[in-house]
Amino acid sequence: MDLKESREKIDSIDKQIAELIQERMGVSVEVAKYKKETGKKIFDKVREQEILEKLGGMAKDEFNRQGVQEIYAQIMSISRKLQYSLLKRDEAAHNLEPVKSLNLNGKKVVFFGEHGAYTEQAMFEFFGEKVESYSVKTFKEVMEELKLGNADYGVLPIENSSTGGITDCFDLLIDYDNYIIGEHEIKVNQCLLGLPGAKAENLTRVFSHEQGLMQCASFLEKYPKMEQVPYMSTAISAKKVAQEQNLQYGAIASKRAAEYYGLEVLQENINYEALNATRFIIIAREPIYLEDSNKVSICVQLPHECGSLHNMISHFIYNNLNMTKIESRPIQGKKWEYRFFVEFEGNFQDSGVQNALYGIQEEASKCRILGNFKTV
Repeated sequence: MDLKESREKIDSIDKQIAELIQERMGVSVEVAKYKKETGKKIFDKVREQEILEKLGGMAKDEFNRQGVQEIYAQIMSISRKLQYSLLKRDEAAHNLEPVKSLNLNGKKVVFFGEHGAYTEQAMFEFFGEKVESYSVKTFKEVMEELKLGNADYGVLPIENSSTGGITDCFDLLIDYDNYIIGEHEIKVNQCLLGLPGAKAENLTRVFSHEQGLMQCASFLEKYPKMEQVPYMSTAISAKKVAQEQNLQYGAIASKRAAEYYGLEVLQENINYEALNATRFIIIAREPIYLEDSNKVSICVQLPHECGSLHNMISHFIYNNLNMTKIESRPIQGKKWEYRFFVEFEGNFQDSGVQNALYGIQEEASKCRILGNFKTV
C-alpha cells in the first residue's frame, strides 16, 4: 500500500469519526435537557469511569487501550462543556455584586509596609494622593484589618516580574474572605540607600525585604562582605537605616523612601532585570466587583488523580478564555497535594466566563472565586 492510498483511507475513517462525534453531541443535548428537568448533575464520575473501562476492554492491546481511553476522556469532557453551556442556571456562579465605581467617601485604605514603600506608591496611584490611609508591617495584618472592619480596602504585592509570585499573599487569599477588586502595576527601580556620606564599598550590612534582595542578587554578588539581612519591607529597611545612624548600614528600597527618610541614593537601578515590575492587588471586604473588570481570579483544589488539571484547563480552551497565570501552592495537611491560583481574562457577565466557572465548580473538589478586576 503506497502513501497516497494510506492517506485516503485515513481521510475516509476520519470523516466517519467526525460524523459520529457530531451525532454523539446531538444526543448530549438531549441528555442536558433531561438533567435540567430532573436536577441531575452534569458530571457523573462513576458513569464516565464505567464507559472508559468498557471501551478500553474493546482494544486489542495496551497501547490502543490507553489511546481509546484518552480520546474518549476528551470526548466526554467536550460533551460536558456543551451541556454546561446549554443549561440556564438559576443560581449565579459567584456571589459578588457589580458596582460602577468604588465609593471612597469615608473609606480607609490599609497598605503593607511603611511611608515610602512601593505599596504606598501603588495605593496613591490607584486611589489618589488624598485617600485616607495607614500602614501595617505584615501581609497578614492587612487582611486582619479588613476582617475587623478597621479598613475598607487593602493593598498588597502579589507578583514580581523578576522573582515570581509572592506566595505568602496567595495563601492569605484563602485564609480570609476578602476579594480582589483591582490590580495596579508599577515599574520597580531598586536603589542602594545609605546615610549621607556613606559609601557602597564600606557597607557591612544591607537591609531589605527578601524580594528586594532577590531582585538585586547580581548587584550584591559584587559585595561579598556585605551581609544581606531580610527585613519586613523595603521602606521599613530604609527607616531602620535612618534610625540606626550607622554609616556601615545600607538598605535596598526606592528613591521615594530615600527622600522620605533623609537617605542618600548610593546607586540607582540595581535590580538585575531592567524591566523589573511588581503587581499589586487591591482587596476589599465587601463582595463586589467593578462592572468594567477584565480579569478573573479563582483558587481551585482538584481531585488528586490523573487528568484533573488538564480537565480544568480545558474549560478555558473550550470557552475561548485566555489564561494569564497559574500558581500552585501546597495544601496544608496533605503531603504533595496542591491548590491552584488561576487568572484568566474576562468579565463575570460574559457567557464564556460563566460556563467555565460552572464547569470548574462542578468538577473541582473546591473552587473559590477571588475576584473580578481590572489592571490600572
